[in-house]
Amino acid sequence: MASARAILVQEARELLAAMEEALLAIESEGYTAERINSIFRAAHTIKGSAGLFALDSLVSFTHVVESLLDKVRNGELPLDGIMLSLLLTCGDYIGSLIDAVENDSEAQEPNAELRGFLLAQLAEYLVDASSPAEPAAASNVALIAEPEPLIEVLEGETVSSNIWHISLRMPADALRNGMDPLSFLRYLGKLGRIVYVHTLIDKLPELSEFDPETCYLGFELELESQASKQSIEDVFEFIRDDAQLHILAPHSRIDEYLQLIEVLAENPQRLGEILQQCGALTHHELERVLARQREQRQPGLPLGILLVEEQMVPPTVIAAALGKQKQHEEKRNQEQTFIKVEVGKLDELINLVGELVIAGATANLLVHKGEPAEMQEASQGVADLVERIRDAALTLRMVAIGEVFQRFPRVVRDVSKEIGKDIQLLISGADAELDKSMVEKLADPLMHIVRNSMDHGIEPAGERIGLGKSGTGTLRLNAYHDSGSIVIEVIDDGRGLNRERILAKALERGLIAAEQQLSDKEVYRLIFEPGFSTAEQITNLSGRGVGMDVVRRNIEQLRGEVEVLSEFGSGTTVRIRLPLTLAIIDGFQVQVGAEMFVLPLEQVIECVDQVPQDSRHYLVNLRGEPLPFIRLRELFGITGEPAVRESLVVLQCGLGRAGVVVDQLVGEFQAVIKPLGPLFQKNRGLSGSTILGNGSVALILDVAHLIQQAGRNAADQPVRAPASVAS
Repeated sequence: MASARAILVQEARELLAAMEEALLAIESEGYTAERINSIFRAAHTIKGSAGLFALDSLVSFTHVVESLLDKVRNGELPLDGIMLSLLLTCGDYIGSLIDAVENDSEAQEPNAELRGFLLAQLAEYLVDASSPAEPAAASNVALIAEPEPLIEVLEGETVSSNIWHISLRMPADALRNGMDPLSFLRYLGKLGRIVYVHTLIDKLPELSEFDPETCYLGFELELESQASKQSIEDVFEFIRDDAQLHILAPHSRIDEYLQLIEVLAENPQRLGEILQQCGALTHHELERVLARQREQRQPGLPLGILLVEEQMVPPTVIAAALGKQKQHEEKRNQEQTFIKVEVGKLDELINLVGELVIAGATANLLVHKGEPAEMQEASQGVADLVERIRDAALTLRMVAIGEVFQRFPRVVRDVSKEIGKDIQLLISGADAELDKSMVEKLADPLMHIVRNSMDHGIEPAGERIGLGKSGTGTLRLNAYHDSGSIVIEVIDDGRGLNRERILAKALERGLIAAEQQLSDKEVYRLIFEPGFSTAEQITNLSGRGVGMDVVRRNIEQLRGEVEVLSEFGSGTTVRIRLPLTLAIIDGFQVQVGAEMFVLPLEQVIECVDQVPQDSRHYLVNLRGEPLPFIRLRELFGITGEPAVRESLVVLQCGLGRAGVVVDQLVGEFQAVIKPLGPLFQKNRGLSGSTILGNGSVALILDVAHLIQQAGRNAADQPVRAPASVAS
């Protein structure tokens, strides 16, 4: 039961996200029948799933929302901006009910005041104002529920070509499970017109044996509808596994099926798949007849014969499908593309792969010491396989950044209305991937940045028009891969950062000295200092100096960096750079004295020998270009004499480039990232550690910080001609 509840929670959250996305699409792009139908289906599925677990609070509230959506899609009520905002808030409240289910606290009302307010708002739409009605309590769902329409029964009507015949035998436990047989018929009536219905009572027992909680009824119906067979079967989705259901298509559909079979794409297909794709057979019907085929003790009857015996598909349609299948005898069924995997299982797999990488490095080291050629060759083969397994395992943890971006259309909509600004959101690069473990940790920093951009960055419409800009501000979320990292940008076309104002505030707080000269990049970095704010007014969104320092701290905990680019009057870009994964990386191993260090291989540009011993001013001339560098020996205080022939490793992170001087280049290395202890976590020059093949520990260096440090060292030195190096 716990496992099933977890599935309900996950499915409900996905449906709520789809509802929100469709509502926002209606607001920005306009109303369509498909969008409102998808919203209705999501609410209906949530209600049905909740009913299976007797989650009465969730069922009753969602039922009222579903009733409103039903009136909208039937054209009885227009969907205006006020109703759309109400439905979005209802989605938020349903989300809180789902959270309560996840925490096993569904018996407690998460927000009684909000529930009452929402039900009262929904009641205003649902209660017919033209008919006298008694005042209803806001929390009383029964008084505001939509009245149930009666089913029209037309005896003796001539059967037309668009009439479906439906034979239904209800499951015995339907009433016991909270299912109302008539509710399925009423819902079926929304797909068309029920022209005939006959209730079957042949299974009713004697009165002495009658069980009031057992359903003995069956129905024979004829439905005039343009709906598909799958849509009709979906009406009975909550009982179809236990009910006896037969759906016979109208005669007019047979020609359509034959035409569809003829134009099917040239894909690998079996008979059942062809019939399912053209609409003559539903997935559930196919599963049922395949199960019967497997139960045959003798060699199973052909699928086509079973379908005719079960009266599921007309013989002419089966003949056409067999003819299509014969043209593609060698084609096979396509495999499922996506599966859902528990995160804990992925983490365990990644940990095991990491240990395998370390063990492989140890074995490889021992083999090279012994130097037998055959063992070296075998060891190299194992190493190649380990690398391929590692890459495959890491891809399982990668998810699209769109999983984070999808929550911001709602945020931008609500905040822009709250602060009275007209702001549009543009999203690009949503398919760029990053590690699953970073997705949730990235949401809060992005939320702070987006809110600051909307509150401080983008001007009110009147001010924008006065500056010659469009009255609608633009906020853009963008993501892309670069140098083994993922870069996420929040770009606005607002007023930009005021350099002089930031400097004045920094002087006032003692963050810089009056005579200190700072570049634009260094000035803008000041906004990430704790408590720093230039806002003149404090709002609900920002102005208290809380947020941007949290952004920087959270990003650095993910081994990333954040920078600000701005042009006063034109806009601001906040750029976040993160590693693609926090588990295993391709590293480049270097040595200084007796210490080993690892650099991310994708950030290593080249290696240069013969570093001049007199180049102590932290700047060298690399093929005509000045390159700042830093000596790891000095940075980490490593004692001993440097090597006679030092090497320079050129690194790049984003647009920044610098070099690090080391004693020896060891070579490429698969580094399993291990977290640093509390003593070293605040050291910005380190991003983690790893275990080498000989069991010793090597530090993984933070390239972004090294480049920044090298640039500062070079800027602090007297100006002189840089020494040259030979590549």
